[in-house]
Amino acid sequence: MTMPQRTAPAAVYARQGIPGPRPVGRPVAAATMARPIAPAHPAAMPVGRPAVPAPRAAVTFLTVAEVASMMRVSKMTVYRLVHAGELSAVRVGRSFRVPERAVQDYLRDAYTDIA
Repeated sequence: MTMPQRTAPAAVYARQGIPGPRPVGRPVAAATMARPIAPAHPAAMPVGRPAVPAPRAAVTFLTVAEVASMMRVSKMTVYRLVHAGELSAVRVGRSFRVPERAVQDYLRDAYTDIA
């Protein structure tokens, strides 16, 4: 058996300045109580997949040994070119990777006209 609940009239709560009884029932949806979101706010952005950027051209990286064999020089020569800044390279851990395009550009610019 449950005990009956005692409730005071709403006027008593308002007069004494204390909050009234808690409402019983389903909660109010947050959307009805929320403030409007500004259009520039990230939450106002359209929902869905973001636009996929255009695919980039694949970059082929070569090891120092591969560059040395392509240029028919020693690995030490390739390291000297990289450290001097004449041949661009990316450092991966403790080793270097040279873009194939950088090797082609270096060889194209290295031609000399002898006549």
